[in-house]
Amino acid sequence: MLESFSRTPFFGLALVLCCWVLGVRLQKKTGWLICNPVLTSSLMIVVILAVTGIPLSHFQIGGSFVSLLLGPATAVLALNIYQQKEVLQENFVPVLAGCTAGSLVSILAAFLLCRLFQTNSIFSASMLPKSVTTAIAMGIAESGGGIPGITAASVVMTGIEGAVLAPFLARVFHITDPVAEGVAIGACSHAVGTSKALEIGQIQGAMSSISLCVCGIITTLLALLFM
Repeated sequence: MLESFSRTPFFGLALVLCCWVLGVRLQKKTGWLICNPVLTSSLMIVVILAVTGIPLSHFQIGGSFVSLLLGPATAVLALNIYQQKEVLQENFVPVLAGCTAGSLVSILAAFLLCRLFQTNSIFSASMLPKSVTTAIAMGIAESGGGIPGITAASVVMTGIEGAVLAPFLARVFHITDPVAEGVAIGACSHAVGTSKALEIGQIQGAMSSISLCVCGIITTLLALLFM
């Protein structure tokens, strides 16, 4: 019976939905950044498929429908920039400079590390967009011949690291300007970092939200030079 059900689109969709709900509840209950729903739900799906022996191809029959939402999710980010247009206009130059520097450093770091460890072109293409939000990162990776699964995992880990380290680094380097702090968080740790920036302050959250969108655009353009 399980074998027959796993061959239907409902299996993949139901598994994604159930694991996502459990992941969200786990994060709310623990409050730990490491329990990001994207990470925990992905791990749950991997474990379930491994334990039950259900082929990945069966899961993808329904699970692939979720990927269709990445396009609309990316387009919705434009609404975020529009909603924060007044803040962006007031700080256009520092935001653009900070996002450009952050995107360039992120891509260069990933590119040089991949060269250092002599990884193949597929893995390199998967790692380059690690510092932008998942919807954009997976699109960049796919267009460059990368593996979206690796990209998604690297994006989640980058976001969690940035959210954890950002407040500490701000204190170490005496960054007190809320605009600078917000741009830095959004540029390096996208949506996960933005959730932390919102906890720090309203301005930090707004600037981080703008930054993750602007960095997505800049990274998309820069990736053309490295892929």
